[in-house]
Amino acid sequence: MYSFLEKLFNWPYHLLRKLGFEDTIAAYSSLIANIFVLSISSYVIFRFFRFALATIMAIVARKTKTKFDDLLISNKTVMYISHLIPLLFIYKSVPIILKHYNYWEDVFGKLVGIYIILLILWIIRTVFNALKEHLKGISKFSDKPIDSYIQVFMIILWIMGVAAIFSEVFEIRIEKLLTTLGAISAIILLIFRDTILGFVASIQVSVNDMLRIGDWITMDKFGADGDVIEINLATVKVRNFDNTTTTIPTYSLISDSFKNWRGMQKSDGRRIKRHILIKSNSVQFIKNGELDHFMKIQIIKEYIEKKKIEIEKYNSQNNIDTDLSLNGRNLTNLGLFRKYITKYLENHTGLNKDMILLCRQLQPTSQGIPLEIYVFSKDKKWENYEYIMSDIFDHVIASVSFFNLELFELPSEGKDVFLED
Repeated sequence: MYSFLEKLFNWPYHLLRKLGFEDTIAAYSSLIANIFVLSISSYVIFRFFRFALATIMAIVARKTKTKFDDLLISNKTVMYISHLIPLLFIYKSVPIILKHYNYWEDVFGKLVGIYIILLILWIIRTVFNALKEHLKGISKFSDKPIDSYIQVFMIILWIMGVAAIFSEVFEIRIEKLLTTLGAISAIILLIFRDTILGFVASIQVSVNDMLRIGDWITMDKFGADGDVIEINLATVKVRNFDNTTTTIPTYSLISDSFKNWRGMQKSDGRRIKRHILIKSNSVQFIKNGELDHFMKIQIIKEYIEKKKIEIEKYNSQNNIDTDLSLNGRNLTNLGLFRKYITKYLENHTGLNKDMILLCRQLQPTSQGIPLEIYVFSKDKKWENYEYIMSDIFDHVIASVSFFNLELFELPSEGKDVFLED
């Protein structure tokens, strides 16, 4: 190829010399002619290879089932490759055209060489972008931090590219340059501290399956409460439920704690765990004759009848004086209310009966007796979950007064206003 290029670019000079032109005039004239020929030839080569490669890729894309080749076309990989071929032609031609101009040959040769290195890096980048989009379209890889891996490869390639550019400009062997870079590795570690930490963190996150794209996470330190939309080398992007976006450093996922709701989303229900406070002085035994009133509540009628027979039998066998409710066995309004709430929850269509379902009493506090509901809703979607929980507690709060119980509320801080005559 080199001999062909010599013949191509030397014939104007020889032709002008045969026509009787002086050596200097022939040299300048042939230089201008060669630059013109080089420009036209490079443009023709570019157009030819752009058309040929685009046609071949279009045919391949139509005949293959994979979307990867379509993504290569959409990322303009073919166009960048068609730029590379005429650049290689120019790179080989410059030493021949400018062989009598050593300074300019060195300058233009290095500029073209740098452009080729950058173009090769850009071509590889478009291929990686196409690969990233292709893998994200596969369900097996859709929740993996593909962006982090691509960024790691690109950082390594850019380091190699920068080393090649320095080697081209300063005419230093790459091995020697890399040795020099090793000596200043401490500075490099300082500059790329966040990138290195992010790289290590992204590997740990991926290997331990701590986080995936689409996971709902909560991280109070950064105000994040929403779905993960992107995992990069340095950051994780979270789209919050108020449509704001929070950016979290990737290494913070390892150094700090966060809550991942994936387990809940994959389970059979979402937990409802909330309590109400019952005034202690409103809790009392149910007196004789009051049970008939509570038996009007259908879902606990059978339970009351059964407990009434059981209690009467026990008190009769033990000769208990039932005139005082404290003697023997008796029902309390709080205990009956707990049973009612349990039956109500068992009949609620929005709850998963195969998971824990209970109404329990917690340790009494200065504000009253906490009565907690601990159940799981079938529907895990946020708005439906909130509706089910609100529906349950609407009913619970409204039911309290039917059992002669009272809810605890802080007293009002308002003062009475007295009007003077």
